[in-house]
Amino acid sequence: MTATIRRQSVSESSGHAELARNAGGLAHNARVWNYWLGGTDYHLVDREVGDQVTAMYPSIGEVARADRAFLGRAVRYLAGEAGIRQFLDIGTGLPTVDNTHEVAQRVAPESRIVYVDNDPIVLAHARDLLTSSAGGATDYVDADAYDPDAILHAAARTLDFDRPVAVMMLGILNFIPDTDDAKAIVDRLLDAVPAGSHLAMTHPTLELGGEANAAAMRFWNDNATPPIVARGKADMVRFFDRLEILEPGIVSCSHWRLDAGPADGYEGVAQYGVVGRKP
Repeated sequence: MTATIRRQSVSESSGHAELARNAGGLAHNARVWNYWLGGTDYHLVDREVGDQVTAMYPSIGEVARADRAFLGRAVRYLAGEAGIRQFLDIGTGLPTVDNTHEVAQRVAPESRIVYVDNDPIVLAHARDLLTSSAGGATDYVDADAYDPDAILHAAARTLDFDRPVAVMMLGILNFIPDTDDAKAIVDRLLDAVPAGSHLAMTHPTLELGGEANAAAMRFWNDNATPPIVARGKADMVRFFDRLEILEPGIVSCSHWRLDAGPADGYEGVAQYGVVGRKP
């Protein structure tokens, strides 16, 4: 079987120069995150805001790297020990090293991955995600997290929702300010997947970050887009109330299933990480 590579709703005319002209004076999350990860796809305003946030909250770059490392560990677990062969990655962000399909298909080359984002900046880079091992598949869906039905409809072209799916929601619900709305989105996605499916999530929190993190978030919301909200462990419990939360539970994403335990005294980054299984 040859690899399947598709792209849905991607406009070839959305060139980088046009995106730069339309960027306006605000930094953009996808580009700033790329800057913190050491990438090159950002503008001057993104670097300036990123540097200011770093000055206010010096561990933000560590948060970005820990979130990416969590993705790798979670996907390796899901494709390996959990035997998952289908991944729905919502809130993809700009492509970087070890994207979901690359990690999953190193473990199980037949894995099928659908990326979801509605950001024109990410859309312009989507072709970098549309690679696949022979026998596997990758796809990109242009859709909004507020419309899970549209996501599920488009993803069904690639994924079989009668078989377990890993829903990846890393750093996405923090852009949905109303917790009831965020919970409804999670529930709709979980309604659509069968028993044995998993949900992996990261989310920024003030419970691990202190006041400096809160000040940095306020600065971000005044100078960048989209705005962000932090949540606590009680909110995470609510998102996973239908699932069996896997060990080690709801922890800093930098502590989740490390091959070696965290260093003594290291509290971890101010970002929760958790994986749950639908019974």
